[in-house]
Amino acid sequence: MKKSSIGYYIIASALVWGAVMIGCSLKLKGTECYDQISNILIGGSAIHIIIIWPLVGNLIRKIQNEKTGISETSI
Repeated sequence: MKKSSIGYYIIASALVWGAVMIGCSLKLKGTECYDQISNILIGGSAIHIIIIWPLVGNLIRKIQNEKTGISETSI
């Protein structure tokens, strides 16, 4: 992966949370019920934590290893 590809993960993260916010606003339209939006918020958080951040973590680790000269096979 290129060092600049971390930007793609950040954009993907923003898109996920944008979708979560749009979903919440649609559910909140004219109501005051938290129960209707809690599943959307939990789902968005889970997708974000499970999919996006491990990819970003791996990319950051790879960049740090390149800076220190550690190869992927020695880890």
